[in-house]
Amino acid sequence: MLEHGLLYTLLLAFLLTVLMSPIVIPFLRRLKFGQSIREEGPQSHLKKTGTPTMGGVMIIFSIIIASLIFTSQFDTIGYDVLLLILVTAGFGLLGFLDDYLKVARKKNLGLTSKQKFLGQVVISAIVYVVLLQVGLSTEIAVPGTDMSLDIGLLYFPLIIVMLVGASNAVNLTDGLDGLVAGTSAVAFGAFAIIAYSLELWSVSIFSIAVVGAVLGFLVFNAHPAKVFMGDTGSLALGGAIAMIAILTKTELLLVIIGGVFVIETLSVILQVASFKLRKKRIFKMSPLHHHYELSGWSEWRVVVTFWTVGIIFAVIGVYVEVWV
Repeated sequence: MLEHGLLYTLLLAFLLTVLMSPIVIPFLRRLKFGQSIREEGPQSHLKKTGTPTMGGVMIIFSIIIASLIFTSQFDTIGYDVLLLILVTAGFGLLGFLDDYLKVARKKNLGLTSKQKFLGQVVISAIVYVVLLQVGLSTEIAVPGTDMSLDIGLLYFPLIIVMLVGASNAVNLTDGLDGLVAGTSAVAFGAFAIIAYSLELWSVSIFSIAVVGAVLGFLVFNAHPAKVFMGDTGSLALGGAIAMIAILTKTELLLVIIGGVFVIETLSVILQVASFKLRKKRIFKMSPLHHHYELSGWSEWRVVVTFWTVGIIFAVIGVYVEVWV
């Protein structure tokens, strides 16, 4: 039964991350792979300086192992699984390089934005070539309707926008203990349901593996965090969720299910635009979660609120795709 397989995938990914953490976290600490906190951020975050980062390697490892094991049991390891692993590992590698440079330089400066973007575009191009070979449709469906539009060659820039945008959006959201782990668990859970309803078994298994892995990570990442996922984890998760939206042909639905990530990104864009044009800030600090912190909310209150909003967006997304 596939339902049992999904449950086993969830449990295996969860246990792999939980069991690795007591080994990997002290190892990262011994290597002095500690997080550098930007000085212009909330002062309450300065005490987090030195907390082990790059914990995303555990998430990526658990996702790949759990999804491969159970995909081979309940489905065929095809191009969809391989693309998901390529994007997750590829974006994770970019994030790892970024994290490593920050640690080596003892500053919150890793890869340049151009270097990171180039790597993301290269991975996106590989994805597009593979999708052309397997004949994936270039039609875009309008959520909640029977309408669709074939955009042809414009599908390539769309893939770039989705993969680069989603990975950077999740990365921007990763600013509080447990924030991305919780919101990612909700978003990937929604896509697991959608993939299951579309009978895309491999994609559903992969999605639920992500849920298990990030929940296992959350055990050690919840406030006060003992480890951060770093860009290693956030870029990988962002790329993975965009790739799932592409494979399930729910490209536009990603904006709804990933609503928290979209809002966080928009808050940064609006803040920068407002300051450049009006010399005034809209928020006390961006991304948006920092605004609420500086407004007097506790870190835990901000995180739980964003989790709740993420659940609402996920329910709306699943409802629109599965039941409308």
